[in-house]
Amino acid sequence: MTRPLRLAISGASGRMGGTLLGLLGGDARFELVHAVVAAGSAHDGLPVFAGLTDALRYAHDWSDAPPLDVVVDFSAPTALGATLDHCLAHGVALISGTTGLDASLESRLAAAGDRIAVLRAANFSLGVAVLSRLLRQAAAALPDWDLEIVEAHHGRKQDAPSGTALALGRVAAAARNTTLEETAVYSREGRTGERAEGSIGFAVVRGGDIVGEHTAMLIGPGERLELGHRATDRSIFARGALHAAYWIAGKGPGHWQLDDVIGAAL
Repeated sequence: MTRPLRLAISGASGRMGGTLLGLLGGDARFELVHAVVAAGSAHDGLPVFAGLTDALRYAHDWSDAPPLDVVVDFSAPTALGATLDHCLAHGVALISGTTGLDASLESRLAAAGDRIAVLRAANFSLGVAVLSRLLRQAAAALPDWDLEIVEAHHGRKQDAPSGTALALGRVAAAARNTTLEETAVYSREGRTGERAEGSIGFAVVRGGDIVGEHTAMLIGPGERLELGHRATDRSIFARGALHAAYWIAGKGPGHWQLDDVIGAAL
């Protein structure tokens, strides 16, 4: 495609939205043509790039959205529903990192893959995508080794284990022909007894300003394999989302994975 991709951001005033806006200023692959914020947001109606051009202003809905190639969504479950409606109505590819969806929205997103290209990820780091691929291979190659996943984040994080840690656990469980629901151990305290064979344990660290660290430990008799990733800059997640957005434009309907993207992005 010779022209820049026409991009919209949903959740444009959030932390990730702001990071995306900062990166887009120097990225010739994209033209930002629509930026959606929550209804009632202080940003609604203000220029997106104040001082450069007032032509593009924040909007609280999709009613005035121009033709689009791809939407990048880091919003909230309530906003994602409206974004999905617009993408389905106009055949626009969707990249989403929004979490905490209810069963109804999960079902709608699953069905959307029959009509548009959809890529969802709990973590858009390209390094984590590679870690996930390596863990899948290692868990399958060493099926009898104990597996523990340790994650560390800043003290303000609200959920535990992290979405990325859980995603890694699901990858490992699937590689061993089981599920995380059947194998996960989320806490240990007191006299827990021996470790359950085939279980996947999780340990959580919270403190300071840690951006994000994930380590998968495969432990066998007399040896241990550790696969890990450390994030030191939050912009890696926005960069990964933009790589995914550029890759998915023009792809046919379906549910794509970041694992599909990394070969082209690295």
